[in-house]
Amino acid sequence: MIEGKNVASEFRWANHSADRLPGLATNLVQRRVAVIITLDTVAAAHAARAVTTEIPIVFALGTDPVRAGLVTSLNRPGGNITGISTMNLDLGSKWIGLLHELLPAAKNIGVLVNIENADSARSIITNTQAAARMLGMQTEILFASDGRDVDDAALAGLGARSQALILQPDVLFTEYREKLAMLAIREKLPTLYSTRNFPEAGGMMSYGSSFTEAQRLAGVYAGRVLKGEKPGDMPVLRPTKFELIINLGTAKALGLTVPPSLLATADEVIE
Repeated sequence: MIEGKNVASEFRWANHSADRLPGLATNLVQRRVAVIITLDTVAAAHAARAVTTEIPIVFALGTDPVRAGLVTSLNRPGGNITGISTMNLDLGSKWIGLLHELLPAAKNIGVLVNIENADSARSIITNTQAAARMLGMQTEILFASDGRDVDDAALAGLGARSQALILQPDVLFTEYREKLAMLAIREKLPTLYSTRNFPEAGGMMSYGSSFTEAQRLAGVYAGRVLKGEKPGDMPVLRPTKFELIINLGTAKALGLTVPPSLLATADEVIE
């Protein structure tokens, strides 16, 4: 299939506003598209699923789609929906563990979430709080909803209350990753994210699977659907590899010495 010859793509953007998703999904159904791809949020997949049981839907998201109520099973999703899950939203305990290894004396971890992406935010909050309690730590939850919240006020003074920061996997924070990295360094906050583009922009560390790869696979699945495969018979794809990226330059700027054990397990160290 070649874009512009025998296939055409149309894009709809919610601009970080979940309230717009049902209308956008309805518009695509009215245009009788052949397949709908939803990216990043459970809410987007639910919005599409709510307005059509006939048009195939392929999602790429970060959590367990069975637990999110999107499919009946991972191997045979059923209905008109399938997709790819990075499982990054379920890594809260791993992120807390990595920060504990980096900062064994830390007692308070900040967690920044996008309240507009409510399902994802709840998952991150629940997972990180539970993991922190097991290690005798606590979390401080910070909320954002749009670019106006990602400013100097977003992290102002957090460094005086917390020893590190976890960012929810979310397109809002990815869009402002360089600014957030700068603010975290200013507040002396080691930051942890799920994808490598954050440490590449100056963040301290990331651990997770590749959402870029998930998007590519969503395109592959959409192509298979267009060729006649039924989404309900196509298993939900899950990651086979999670990668740890450490920005050593940022660690030095924060005055931190990364333990050799952590460096030894890193897939990549950015100098």
